[in-house]
Amino acid sequence: MKIGYHIENPSISGDPRFKAVMAALQGGGAELYALRSRKDILPGTAMVLSLGGDGTFLSTAHLVAEEGLPILGVNFGRMGFLSYVKPDDVAAPLLEGRYKVEDRAMLRVDVDGPAPEDWWPFALNEAGLFRSAPETLGIEASVGGMQLPTYWADGLMAATASGSTAYNLSAGGPICTPEAPVLMLTAVAPHNLGIRPLVVPSDKSILMKGTARSGRMSLSLDNRCYSVPTGTSIRISSAPFSLRRVNIGPDNFIDALRERLFWGQDVRNMPR
Repeated sequence: MKIGYHIENPSISGDPRFKAVMAALQGGGAELYALRSRKDILPGTAMVLSLGGDGTFLSTAHLVAEEGLPILGVNFGRMGFLSYVKPDDVAAPLLEGRYKVEDRAMLRVDVDGPAPEDWWPFALNEAGLFRSAPETLGIEASVGGMQLPTYWADGLMAATASGSTAYNLSAGGPICTPEAPVLMLTAVAPHNLGIRPLVVPSDKSILMKGTARSGRMSLSLDNRCYSVPTGTSIRISSAPFSLRRVNIGPDNFIDALRERLFWGQDVRNMPR
């Protein structure tokens, strides 16, 4: 089995847990190689290990999702919804074939005008327009051709079901199970008292156009940001491919909410 691996934090390469995972996989006959760019992908690669946290997983998706390569997120970070597997639990299931591959919906973003430099138009968690100066944006938006009220806010994002527990959650958006075929439209720090998150079918296109006094905005796709002029229109729709995520063992989404976000914990009734 040929396996690539991607690391963002160089200190991980000196971590004893990393060395143990590599030794166990190589000892079982796996061929390993470091993957730093798309040009590094070798023919016959079975999957790619993303070694770090969820941010590293998003960077790995940037490199290999369009190629259809499955990604296993190995958690060397703090909190992982995408990278949840502990290093000690990786080698045996992979070598013995005890894993499955699931599909996660992705977004495609089209820009009205010249694309920013180093542009990759896909995102796994969310995409949207955000302020790049200390001012409120006015964002016109529509869903499936239906015009929405103007959003006055720090930003407006469209999130996938996978991204519901990421920036969308921090901004007060709803939580969705990863397989739900929906998109969430969530404003960041809205200055309209009546603004609420909106859940729409994932087969609908979302159009956004922002205005600001400074003349600039940030166009964000996952962990990548691009500076664009105000007046730029973007179209967000479902990508023509899915991200393929390797799943080892039980990955209960509700249990993950309890363990990683402490959902339902009541400090009044915790043991003292």
